[in-house]
Amino acid sequence: MKLRYTAAWVGFTAAALMATSACGAGETAKKAADGVAGNTDKIMAALTRATDRTEQVGSAEVKMSTDLGTGKPVTMEGTYSWGDGYAFDVEMDAQAAQMQQLTTSPTIRMLFVDGAYYYDVDPQATGPLKGKEWMKVDASAVFGEKGSQALSGSSAGSPSASMKGLKYANDVEDLGKETVDGQSTTHYRAVVDKAHMGKFKEAYGNTDNLFGSATGGAASVTMDVWVGDKDLPVRMKQKFGTATVTMDFEKFGATAEVEAPPAAQTGDLTEAIKKAQEQQS
Repeated sequence: MKLRYTAAWVGFTAAALMATSACGAGETAKKAADGVAGNTDKIMAALTRATDRTEQVGSAEVKMSTDLGTGKPVTMEGTYSWGDGYAFDVEMDAQAAQMQQLTTSPTIRMLFVDGAYYYDVDPQATGPLKGKEWMKVDASAVFGEKGSQALSGSSAGSPSASMKGLKYANDVEDLGKETVDGQSTTHYRAVVDKAHMGKFKEAYGNTDNLFGSATGGAASVTMDVWVGDKDLPVRMKQKFGTATVTMDFEKFGATAEVEAPPAAQTGDLTEAIKKAQEQQS
C-alpha cells in the first residue's frame, strides 16, 4: 500500500477535537451579556448545573458525527475522558475519513492523548510507517502552534470544557422540551461570537491552519445542548464555519483509561504533514 503524505488524513478528524472545546475553562474573555433578567438567568442557571455535573462525571461513552460540508460525514463511536487530562478512544469509518489507503479494515481506531492523534494503521512496506501499527500526528499539525496551545490544559477540548464555554455566550435561548434517544430533555441554544472566543479564535477563525481553512475560518460558534433530567447533556451539536459536529452521550463515567500506543510501534508523521501543508499553501 503506497503511503501518500497528505494533510487530508487529519482534516476530517480535526473537528472531532475542536467541536468539544468551544471557549474552554480559564479564559479571560467577557462573560455572557447582561441580557434580559429572568429568562436568561434561568437558562444560565440550568446550563451551569449541567456544566458542573458534566465536569464531575469525568468521562462518557459517545456516538459522534462530524460533517465538514465537503462530503460524507464521518461517524465515530467510543469513549471520551476529561477527569485527568483530555483524551478519547474512538472507532470511525475509514472511507469517510479518507484513510482507506492506510487500512484494509472498514473502520479505523483513533486515539487522542497527550496532545497527539494516533491512528491504528496497517504496517507499510516503506517510509516512516514501515512495520509500524500506529501513525502519530501532533495537534500542532492540524491547528498550528497557537491553535494547539489554545487546546492545552487539563480538560481543554473535552465536553466538560465545551459546557464551561457556554458562560461566554452572548446569546442564549430555551427552545423547549424535546425527546432525544427516548429521553425527555430541554433544548438550549447558545452562540459565541468571534469577539468572545478568546485564544480559541487561533484555531476556530484562523485560516492559516488546517482546521481553520477546512471550516472557512469560523466567525462564531453555535452550540445546541439537550439536557436531561439528571442535569447531564444527552446531545450536543456545534456549528462553526462549514462544520457541524453532533455528539450523543450513551453513558457517563467509568470508562477505561486512554493510553498512548508503545513508541516502538508508532511512526510520527507530524513533520511530513506540516511540510505537505506548506507546499499546498
